[in-house]
Amino acid sequence: MSPVTAGVLQLLALIAALALAYRPLGDYMARVYSSEKHYEPEKWIYKAVGANPSAEMRWPAYLRAVLAFSAVSVLFLYLLQRVQGSLPGSLGFVSIDPDQAFNTAASFVANTNWQSYAGEQAMGHVVQTGGLAVQNFVSAAVGMAVAVALVRGFARSRTGELGNFWADLVRGTVRILLPISVIGAIVLVACGVIQNFAGIHEVGQFMGGSQQWNGGAVASQEVIKELGTNGGGYFNANSAHPFENPNPFSNLFEIFLILVIPFAMTRTFGKMVGSVKQGYAILATMGIIWLGFTALMMWTEFAHHGPAFDVAGGAMEGKETRFGIGGSSIFAVATTLTSTGAVNSFHSSYTGFGGGIAMLGMQLGEIAPGGVGSGLYGMLIMAIIAVFIAGLMVGRTPEYLGKKIGTREIKLAACYILITPALVLCFTAAAMALPTPADSMTNAGAHGFSEILYAYTSGANNNGSAFAGLNADTQWFNSTIGIAMLLGRFLPMVFVLALAGSLAEQKPVPETAGTLRTDKPLYAGLLVGTILIITGLTYFPALALGPLAEGLAS
Repeated sequence: MSPVTAGVLQLLALIAALALAYRPLGDYMARVYSSEKHYEPEKWIYKAVGANPSAEMRWPAYLRAVLAFSAVSVLFLYLLQRVQGSLPGSLGFVSIDPDQAFNTAASFVANTNWQSYAGEQAMGHVVQTGGLAVQNFVSAAVGMAVAVALVRGFARSRTGELGNFWADLVRGTVRILLPISVIGAIVLVACGVIQNFAGIHEVGQFMGGSQQWNGGAVASQEVIKELGTNGGGYFNANSAHPFENPNPFSNLFEIFLILVIPFAMTRTFGKMVGSVKQGYAILATMGIIWLGFTALMMWTEFAHHGPAFDVAGGAMEGKETRFGIGGSSIFAVATTLTSTGAVNSFHSSYTGFGGGIAMLGMQLGEIAPGGVGSGLYGMLIMAIIAVFIAGLMVGRTPEYLGKKIGTREIKLAACYILITPALVLCFTAAAMALPTPADSMTNAGAHGFSEILYAYTSGANNNGSAFAGLNADTQWFNSTIGIAMLLGRFLPMVFVLALAGSLAEQKPVPETAGTLRTDKPLYAGLLVGTILIITGLTYFPALALGPLAEGLAS
């Protein structure tokens, strides 16, 4: 079987698995977030945090709860790393330096999981399981809660109430993420992913010296790392490490975990607003972009010319032979079009255009299908922008799901789509202008610029993957990328929740013959075009200096 055929068959198998899970998982999540029943374990959690899960919140209260919980999480994870040297199960590792501890705390709480350290050489069992793995669950649940609040804004009328953050957080964790993670961890262990609390031990002799490996609860962290679109690896090689991702089946299963909730949440959206066709329109938009990016990535990595590429069957540099170009390309697109950040190959070693595709996937706003929760609310913001553009073209007040998109709504949507590019481009410009950050670049020219552009794109978009080649473990990068991750995560949530509150207060507008049908293929095409045009106008100059220049020169 040729490598191209193998890659296409993997893609088809993945699509089939996602299709089978779409309806039952989407319906289940809709029931979870619409239920009025509280299970006993959930009641214990509410009592412990002093929350009333039945009390409805308006958007300012919902936002305060999100920010308060996240601020406490950052502080707790920061302190846990700073005292690691005194904790049991530290494997002899010292406490983490202040700038790196801040970067890591911001990263995992923001659902980014950017890592400027090698996990197996820095973090002990307590920090990995009691700190990082916990944040993998709750940071994902926060994103899902905010998305559900926006959906309620569309579904409700004449009220500013968006639900209860604490109930949404707990239910998302206990009823959705935790059960799937238990099953997924068993599958990964069966595939060969390790799950233990072993210490450091030496293995074999290599070039006159020994190699040290340490164990860990890898399978349980790996599954939520992918399922929650987090991405932080137990090991420095991330999902290229055989302890995390041992074979082609585990690779495909991990890609499935990355994509299943973001895609299924479109079904949840459709059920909660009372029109599954609206969910299908959002799903179609996400699917078109995802399939298009996957096809482009596979084409550019398989078709690159040269004697070495011809012998290897494509651009194999930086890729694991057990996954090949097909499995690596599908994984790379899945992670950069979501907010996952896991990698099973070296993105810096991709062809110039391949690296640009990965970067552009993040710059779209990671909405196809995007992170758990964040992908849905990001796509709904773009849907509002597309409706507004359509309204301008026909001279009609734009409406979406029976809600008028007025001045306030479009201002909030515009602020949402502007904040992340501003963070990426401003921090990249500052890093290139100052002398010290440029010293961290391994490569000069277009590729070196791409390293820094990718780093801030990954951080501000809450992705977490790295182009590699950049020494990001410096005070400058730890601090600025940490700030970019926090602002890139929580500032957009301010606009999302404010928009949700504004929509929930409106009276529904009856559908007329002149209403734009947002559940039709024409609208899905308009939405795809809107996303690509906005992203292109925003990032094309920067991309022209980096991956495009490199790709045209090769």
